[in-house]
Amino acid sequence: MADLLNIGLSGLAASRTQLSVTGHNITNVNTSGYTRQDAVQATRAPQYSGVGYIGSGTTLTDIRRSYSEFLTAQVRSSTALASDVTAYQSQINQLDSLLAGSTTGITPSLQSFFAALQTAAEDPANIPARQLVLSEAEGLSRRFNTVYERLNEQNTFINRQMVAVGDQINRLSTTVANLNNAIAIAAANGQQPNDLLDARDEAVRQLSTYVGVTVVPQDDNTYNLFIGSGQPLVVGATASRLEVGPGAGDPTRFEVQFVSGNSRQAITTQISGGELGGLIRYREEVLDSTFNSLGRLALAVSDQVNGQLGQGLDLKGQVGSALFGDFNDPALAALRVRAFSGNNSAINAQPLLNISDTSLLTASDYRLEFDGTNYTARRLSDNAVMTVAENPPGTLSFIDSSGRDQGFTVELGSPPPAPNDIFLLQPTRRGASDIAVVLDQPDQLAFTAPVRAESNLQNRGTGVISQPDLQSGLDLASLTGALPVTLVYDEAAGDFTLPAGATLTRINNNGTPAVPATFQSGQTNTYELELADGSSLRLTLSGRPQEGDTFSVAFNANGVSDNRNALKLVDLQSKATINVDPAAPGSTGVSFSDGYGDLVERVGTLTAQARLDGEATSAILAQATDNRDSLSGVNLDEEAANLIKFEQYYNASAQIIQVARSLFDTLINSFR
Repeated sequence: MADLLNIGLSGLAASRTQLSVTGHNITNVNTSGYTRQDAVQATRAPQYSGVGYIGSGTTLTDIRRSYSEFLTAQVRSSTALASDVTAYQSQINQLDSLLAGSTTGITPSLQSFFAALQTAAEDPANIPARQLVLSEAEGLSRRFNTVYERLNEQNTFINRQMVAVGDQINRLSTTVANLNNAIAIAAANGQQPNDLLDARDEAVRQLSTYVGVTVVPQDDNTYNLFIGSGQPLVVGATASRLEVGPGAGDPTRFEVQFVSGNSRQAITTQISGGELGGLIRYREEVLDSTFNSLGRLALAVSDQVNGQLGQGLDLKGQVGSALFGDFNDPALAALRVRAFSGNNSAINAQPLLNISDTSLLTASDYRLEFDGTNYTARRLSDNAVMTVAENPPGTLSFIDSSGRDQGFTVELGSPPPAPNDIFLLQPTRRGASDIAVVLDQPDQLAFTAPVRAESNLQNRGTGVISQPDLQSGLDLASLTGALPVTLVYDEAAGDFTLPAGATLTRINNNGTPAVPATFQSGQTNTYELELADGSSLRLTLSGRPQEGDTFSVAFNANGVSDNRNALKLVDLQSKATINVDPAAPGSTGVSFSDGYGDLVERVGTLTAQARLDGEATSAILAQATDNRDSLSGVNLDEEAANLIKFEQYYNASAQIIQVARSLFDTLINSFR
């Protein structure tokens, strides 16, 4: 009877524990990261009775989690990947809407500016039409400024978000370290602390939403967590931390440092996964290149328009004034060079970066280093090594392995850089911010070509001369001194005679000397006319002139109705002026509109890819979560059935005790 009583008591204890475990499962059905538990029962050691072994009841051997390390690891990795893509997509969607929008992008303002130029070219003396050009130029520059500000705001947001994410990573890593310590102490008793294990797994999962982590289980049931390229974020009960702050080369671009004890390591480029990885990936792949591409376009527009206006005359007969501000102003040139924070602060060198040729600029930043003797440089977009030439002394130029100049120079200034100084060169980063209209008088727009040509009305032949194009810089004083020039056809020589100091060279379309060098009657002949002052003009002579026919090239005084320079300004809209390869003239390079279109197309393609990635990673995460929950999640229907089952077990065990009691009472009563 005593044995029967013990058997019943063991059943009661087991059933009571099973009911407690079931109730624990039910109450934690909505607890994040909770893993369903169940009690494992086994029979007690049987007792030998002479006729065989008789069981002595049941005992509980373990409270077990329904857990799979493989499924949990899948959820962690899927979470890190999905969070990365979500952070990336949220940023690039905003950028795509900004660049491609009909009211926010550059294209509408660019088209309006050139449409105003076209209207003004049709009536170059019309002051209202000229004023419209100034207004549209102001609108274009402000649109560049506005888009830059939006990009800068996004960069500022990314900086703030990186700081916030870094704080969350530090908080969770400390939580994991504390849980590691508690688990190690509890596990020393020989059993697993299930709820602590669940809390740690959930903390690691939450950590995966912020940064990709690698989990390495240890023999003492603790986890070691690694990030980046193997930096130990958590080792046992010790947690390192991340610090996010201004970059050493660019304080507007926050970087991540891994801090462990007294050591620091920059790991920004090594971070992957999670929200932090997605923000860094977006900045490196999209935002930085967009800053530079937009800045390069603004610099090209400013340079080409100003350059062409400098080749013409305004309504007062003066050389055209610049429409946009000087992008090589020393104050702007200084902003393109950022000294690293570790440079020699006593020297405090501040070089200037001047744009020499906007058509050669790339959409990349550069890193310049000085070892005390030599300068070395790398193009950061592809890590290509640049050849740095110092000519003249104190001025550096940069040439890549193909021999292409990078379109800018660096003036070292005084004091020069100190040994081991490092500089970040950003030729185009601020281009869209710095562009501004400086011309406010419409009559100063140079729509008139400075030189005109005409045939003598008394000519007997059918020779025709085209209007000349000025090929070199316009120096009004020297040009007027070198003109007029009269070309006289010498039929015997088959060519033209010119006054002393001027030369006429027949050339091919690519500018090389033509063969034969003499005039080809009946054909269109392209010539380069060099004047006594060094100015160069390009023109054509065609038809069949006769002996003594003359053609004059003169200064275009009072040419208020001349629109040739205005038409050249209009032609800039379709002229290849960006990313031109001088080794292959005419075969490379894109126009303003195409350059911006390439940027919009690239961002649009990346946005579409990000959306597809977002759908895929969300599906993968949902599947991984479902797989884990199918094993570890709490099923209320199942738990309700267990409640009934274990309640019945409890009642049955109580009935065993009741039977033992009845037998005992019967035995006692038999002795009365």
